[in-house]
Amino acid sequence: MSSTHHAKTDSEVTSLAPSSPNRPVYYVQSPSRDSHDGEKTTNSFHSTPILSPMGSPCRQSRDSSSTRYSGSLKPGSQKSSNGSRSNSGRHHNHRHRKGDKQQWKEFDAIEEEGLLDDDAYSKGVPRRCYFLAFLVGFFLLFTFFSLILWGASRNQKPVVSMKSISYNEFGVQSGMDFSGVATVMVSMNSTVKLIFRNTGTFFGVHVTSTPLVLSFSQLTVATGTIKKFYQGRKSQRTVTVSLIGNKIPLYGGGVDLMSKEGKPVAPVSLTLDFKVRARAYVLGRLVKPKFYKRVQCNIVMDPKKMNVPISLKKFCTYI
Repeated sequence: MSSTHHAKTDSEVTSLAPSSPNRPVYYVQSPSRDSHDGEKTTNSFHSTPILSPMGSPCRQSRDSSSTRYSGSLKPGSQKSSNGSRSNSGRHHNHRHRKGDKQQWKEFDAIEEEGLLDDDAYSKGVPRRCYFLAFLVGFFLLFTFFSLILWGASRNQKPVVSMKSISYNEFGVQSGMDFSGVATVMVSMNSTVKLIFRNTGTFFGVHVTSTPLVLSFSQLTVATGTIKKFYQGRKSQRTVTVSLIGNKIPLYGGGVDLMSKEGKPVAPVSLTLDFKVRARAYVLGRLVKPKFYKRVQCNIVMDPKKMNVPISLKKFCTYI
């Protein structure tokens, strides 16, 4: 009877399954035990159909799914799976962090280069270029200022004015030159006075001259020099020069020179020629204009006016 009852129960169960078409079918997904990765675990669940929450298959499926799920979630397996996951996660995170650090370093380097480029563009010209520009500008400005000073000083030329000449001695005698040739010789001593005036308003001048030459028939009979001196701005001085000649041979030029007792008896035409040189140091030795003045005087020595100053204002030309 028991067998009949069990058979009936099975038939009833089988008959009940198709007789309930309106009952919803439920599926329970159970994870696989041999899954070790989290992603595989979520994709490897087993589907088990359940007819009804009240039916025995539902209970069996629940029991089986709970058994499977509990089996898959045992402490040992869970710990091992968690350990493997944590180790793989740590290794993956370590590599990921290392890659991130390298990427951030590269990004920081690129960003720093970009900032440097931005700073270079924002700063514009480097400091050394400013220094070079300052030097060039200073040089140009200094040159321009020096040219202004030079041009202004050139318009303030010194003035030379011949004042007088006096003949202290004029002697004529016969003699021989150093080679033994007989000729007429002249010895004379005279004094020339001139006025030098510096018209410069902001500079002084250093004055020298070529030898003052007193000649007769293009033959030099007396010479003298101006001692070097300094003349301050807007000032003047009188310069006295002695012209001396001792036994100067005249050769053929002495034919026209008439003398008596060693003294000329007629006026003698003479020529005085020299050049005055002045240099100004306006801006140290950087701006130093030079001035030249040539003086030529056609004068006459009168034997009757010895030791008497003779004015030269009307007998001299200035070049």
